[in-house]
Amino acid sequence: MEKRRKKKDEIDCGKCKNQAGCCSLGAWIDLEEAKKILTLGIKGDFFHLEIDKEFPSGFKVGTSYEDEPCVFLDPDGLCRVHKIDYTFKPATCKEFPYEGNKIAPIAKYICSEHRLRLKKARAGRKKK
Repeated sequence: MEKRRKKKDEIDCGKCKNQAGCCSLGAWIDLEEAKKILTLGIKGDFFHLEIDKEFPSGFKVGTSYEDEPCVFLDPDGLCRVHKIDYTFKPATCKEFPYEGNKIAPIAKYICSEHRLRLKKARAGRKKK
């Protein structure tokens, strides 16, 4: 049974004003998820195949080249995979900004809602 996150850790992505921000550096996804996405026939490539035992298949691939945005991000700021079939959207994308039920370390750089929360927390500490 999944542990419930504490209220202070919950981030509502629906309130985000920059919902494509989390796609600005692409994502690591499981190789098997990448193979399924390829069956959709949408524009986009995968990069950097690596062994990673934390992924179900034991391999991960990136959805961007170096520090580029995700290749599946449309100019309108929406995910091509999500547009066609949400069930094909990679688990890491669905779960972000969380990683293993905790805020992902990279969230402080690309999640505007998390950055806003950190900024408010710092401001609150300065007032004390």
